[in-house]
Amino acid sequence: MNAPERFELFVLPDGRKKVSMTPDTKLLNAATFMIEREDHTLGNMLRMQLLKDPRVLFAGYKVPHPLEHNFMVRIQTIPGCSPGVALGDAVTELIQEIGALKNKLELDVIRQRAFEEAKASQGGGLGGDEGGMDGGVGMHRVVDMDF
Repeated sequence: MNAPERFELFVLPDGRKKVSMTPDTKLLNAATFMIEREDHTLGNMLRMQLLKDPRVLFAGYKVPHPLEHNFMVRIQTIPGCSPGVALGDAVTELIQEIGALKNKLELDVIRQRAFEEAKASQGGGLGGDEGGMDGGVGMHRVVDMDF
């Protein structure tokens, strides 16, 4: 089978760097970064974070081959800002955004559990009617989360 071993998806081989940079010879303030052992998930998030930065003129990524677990990010910035600095800032901001999202999700889960416990301690519902015709079996619960 063509599929690589599972450990090859995340274990960095000896002598390889996680991130390598190749400066562009034709454009000023442009470079291509090869990021090892990552895929479209991180590639697309990084590209979108880079495009939020007003110092970034261009950001794009591609996966060279579907069986290789790496991607290339190409970045062009305005004069006075290097592509490496823009990438570092984008990674820092992305980590902060994901941390904030994680905290918000954890708070909403705690709120939902407290709501369920309060509901259960009050007798489980409205006047003993547990959901109508099916007696509450197969009911879906909606969790309201603000993002």
